[in-house]
Amino acid sequence: MSTRREFLTAWRKPLEKELSKEEWVVRPPYALDESLFQKGCEACESKACQSSCEEEIIVIKSDGTPILNFTKSGCTFCEACAKACESGVLSLDHQVPEQVNARFEIGVEACVAHSGVICFACKEPCIDDAILFNGMFNPVIDMDRCTGCGFCLSRCPTKAISYETKAIKEVS
Repeated sequence: MSTRREFLTAWRKPLEKELSKEEWVVRPPYALDESLFQKGCEACESKACQSSCEEEIIVIKSDGTPILNFTKSGCTFCEACAKACESGVLSLDHQVPEQVNARFEIGVEACVAHSGVICFACKEPCIDDAILFNGMFNPVIDMDRCTGCGFCLSRCPTKAISYETKAIKEVS
């Protein structure tokens, strides 16, 4: 293989898997409660949260609720979606943490760094410095620092980073 791109593409092809968009429901930050998405977003016609997102990662599902799509970018926590939300589903008025309801992890088998290739593609865009390297070749995600912004996912050349959703914490 003559180029780095060809090398990384060869790693990625056998690892690609198509996930159902309905399977992973990652909500925009500043969510008060999951049940509000079903009540408040259904009646919203403006979909202002989607159009306000500068990173263009908010997508409206068929049920009218917003989800995040990290394939091209991540969340900067700019607050624009919450400010634009007319139904109050996303709010800055409460003590909602700047966090996305996703937990990310790096797959050892798919990660080229774990195979001895120098690659910092996931670490470079991490706005919270949550990706740490144990030596040069062993990246791990520090869950105490990770906000679930998703920038690492879109930048990984081998798609070694995956995520699972977690429950949105209710605000009292």
